[in-house]
Amino acid sequence: MMFLVLFTCMLAGCLAQQPHPCGEYSSSDGSFDCSTQSEKLLAFAMYTYDALGKRIRVRESGFYSNKTFNLDALLLYRERVMYSIDYKTRTCLKKPLDTDFQPMEIPQNATLLSQAVLGSSSGPGQGLLVNTWVGEMQQKERTAQYLNTVTEFGCVPVTSLFRSGDSGWVVTSFFNNIIGVLDPEQLLPPSFCKDAQLDEREEPVNFFSLF
Repeated sequence: MMFLVLFTCMLAGCLAQQPHPCGEYSSSDGSFDCSTQSEKLLAFAMYTYDALGKRIRVRESGFYSNKTFNLDALLLYRERVMYSIDYKTRTCLKKPLDTDFQPMEIPQNATLLSQAVLGSSSGPGQGLLVNTWVGEMQQKERTAQYLNTVTEFGCVPVTSLFRSGDSGWVVTSFFNNIIGVLDPEQLLPPSFCKDAQLDEREEPVNFFSLF
């Protein structure tokens, strides 16, 4: 009888330690680099993320098809608009945003692929425990595949692989993440954008078409 009680307690403890889909924060600042399978794109970006307000600010620079580019974009999903901001000329382009907001989280229907330690598990502070999840995400006209790695504690993004259509895999590595928004002004259009008119003739953009 005692063995049965001990076995039940051990089983409950093991089940309690199983990784679960997560998304534990509503806002963050950080940086990431991004590249595509086709090798056409290599970019570095800083981002500000607000899940409650459904807003993302991305400031990036890099190479696309052997040409350099710089982009400062504010995506407002509730208003379904994107501002392309140029501080040098103090001008803004206002474009339609044709996608739904995707929170930085692991969806509930994701499948756990593996749990591993980045670095070393030989001593305290030498490694980082992470979980890798795989799944599919339904978009308007297609199904996208993803493979996301996040920290076990805090659910902080580490790497993300995303594939939609014929564009191949987009690989993103996150670093310098901070929970919370350091400068809320980054999530508001600059004052010189207030008179920008929405150009309906522009091809609608989505978050992944920025990279």
